[in-house]
Amino acid sequence: MQPRLEYYKAAPEVMRGMLALQKVVNETGLEPILQELIKIRVSQINGCAFCIDMHTKDARALGETEQRIYALNAWRETPFFTDRERVALEWAESLTRITEGHVPEAVYQHALTQFSEADLVKLTLAVVTINSWNRIAIAFRTVPGSYESAKKS
Repeated sequence: MQPRLEYYKAAPEVMRGMLALQKVVNETGLEPILQELIKIRVSQINGCAFCIDMHTKDARALGETEQRIYALNAWRETPFFTDRERVALEWAESLTRITEGHVPEAVYQHALTQFSEADLVKLTLAVVTINSWNRIAIAFRTVPGSYESAKKS
């Protein structure tokens, strides 16, 4: 696979904006592992190989287990995730698949059992941001495999 273009070079001012948005998300106070799980799951749904590669590496660097990473696409059928993670994954899936019926009221109410209103807004921004990154990487065919994580547990 060949990349279509180098988006950081083609539009650096726009990419600085995306990086600034990601910085805001990183500083929300949401657990880093939770954020990585969301990034992986959303990237799986969207089929973004580059982001799956990146965020599985980042999750491992933060101490995430192989078992949970491998089971993430079947999180409902495993005992490996906390209630808070399950709610976050359900919220992320509903937002990512918004064309399938928007976010159901039951999903919203369930999310409020684990997240304050402020944290639900932060979680939503995290989901929106990874969906944006996925679309950028997919559109311009960013090649997976060379990313090395700088994150530490």
